[in-house]
Amino acid sequence: MNTAGMIAVVVAAKVALAQAPAPAAPPPRAPPPAPALEKASEVPDSQKLERSSQALTAMRDVLRQVLGKVEEARRTKDVVKLNCANEKLTQIKGLLRISEQADVSLQEALTRREVSSSEHEYTKVMIARQKVGQLRSEAEECIGQLAFRTDENLFIEVEEPENLPGGDPTRPPPPPVVVVRPPAASPIE
Repeated sequence: MNTAGMIAVVVAAKVALAQAPAPAAPPPRAPPPAPALEKASEVPDSQKLERSSQALTAMRDVLRQVLGKVEEARRTKDVVKLNCANEKLTQIKGLLRISEQADVSLQEALTRREVSSSEHEYTKVMIARQKVGQLRSEAEECIGQLAFRTDENLFIEVEEPENLPGGDPTRPPPPPVVVVRPPAASPIE
């Protein structure tokens, strides 16, 4: 490989890494950030049901978004991204299942007017909502930071400076041949 070829490879690699990601479709609207966890005893019973159902809706939206991330990773056939996103998806599914059960238990506890149980179930849903929000961010990191997109019509023009030394630095010239004469066969010359 000649000097121009080596420079072309180095410049092409630097240009490819410096490229900004291609504009993608706008990301789906993120759910509103979860408010700081407040004491369940401070939330009126009517608000508990409403907030719990809003949290479940937000968690289902996050589940759909992360499913999209898993599909994106599957399309790109990137096993690392796929495993990472799948891990987050599995955790979100588990938290959603717990939250749905807690929501049903919350409705039952409110119907029976069990304050302690209703507060406990409400707290479970709100904690799960916060954790699902964190997992959504982690799933985006799995896909977003690792993804490099390049334009398929990318054209790289390389200019070779004129003051470069000649030759290929990866192939130094062979050492000079050393001629060694054998000693004389007899001591008399």
